[in-house]
Amino acid sequence: MFPSVAFRPKNLLTICAVLTALAIALGAWAGHAMFGVFFGVGLGLGLINALLVQRSVAAVTAEASPVKRKMAVNSATRLMVITIVALTVAWFFRPEGLGIVFGLALFQVVLVLSTALPVLKKIRTGEADYLPDDDNSPDATYSNPASIADDMFKD
Repeated sequence: MFPSVAFRPKNLLTICAVLTALAIALGAWAGHAMFGVFFGVGLGLGLINALLVQRSVAAVTAEASPVKRKMAVNSATRLMVITIVALTVAWFFRPEGLGIVFGLALFQVVLVLSTALPVLKKIRTGEADYLPDDDNSPDATYSNPASIADDMFKD
């Protein structure tokens, strides 16, 4: 059972916008408004990364025989670029530039919570995303949903 509510980019965008506004307001109150701006940039980079991950997974798994290596290279390249951008901004605009690193870190927490909480709620309530007699449901081809991941990235 993998709920379709797990990843909602529009909700994440709203959360990021609210957190950015809060960070800018608190930063301005403390005399460092640019920290809040860089914090928002970090949240934005995190959201872009999450969207690129979703796109990459969809592209790789749509292939006839998905390969783990392609996904790994894609992820490593994307994370390297984001890290270099974040550290460069943090270095050249210090101390306020460190906000970008904190924004990236907080985005990961927000992403995990916004993904895990709906999944846990669905598991707890026992709701299914698919009807049992639906031929497109994972249950139609897999008796154990955990085995889907095993079959997803075969070499």
